[in-house]
Amino acid sequence: MSQDFYPVDICGVTRNLPLFEVAPKVRIALFNMLGDYEVVEALAGWLADRVPADADAIMTAEVKSIPLAHALAVRMKLPYIVARKTRKPYMLGSLSVDVVSITTGAPQTLWLDGKDLHLVKGKRIILVDDVISTGSTLLGMRTLVNEAGGEVIAEAAAFTEGNDPEKWTHIIAMDNLPVFIG
Repeated sequence: MSQDFYPVDICGVTRNLPLFEVAPKVRIALFNMLGDYEVVEALAGWLADRVPADADAIMTAEVKSIPLAHALAVRMKLPYIVARKTRKPYMLGSLSVDVVSITTGAPQTLWLDGKDLHLVKGKRIILVDDVISTGSTLLGMRTLVNEAGGEVIAEAAAFTEGNDPEKWTHIIAMDNLPVFIG
């Protein structure tokens, strides 16, 4: 395929996502909302109308989905928790889980800071991500919530990704991004 980008419409905000080769002859549309307040605000407004209103908190993984979790948390008046990708010395009593991200292609660890355990234990949590490709980051966050004694009540993202969108029907997402092969 000769196109260099994939156009998307996010609640009236148009972006051309660059195509990025993740394996020989396999490209994905690279979505990065960092610094793009128009996209973040449009997505947060769209999600706020679709996620359960009776949640106690939002959890996201570091880094690219933090602005979306923040904007959604402001709209819903909820705290948000960031599952970190590195453990900092000040993170006492942390929980961790190993995942493999399609973006990095390598195993990584997600950490739940001990200071945030009270925001999860016995609470109803919405998981938020930027793009769900394999589901490994979601699984990691879900495992952290379960280990901390919380309950995941919804999973949301800007986009799901893959050539089998039916795989992600349980995810609250704007759209599905195809994988370009060839």
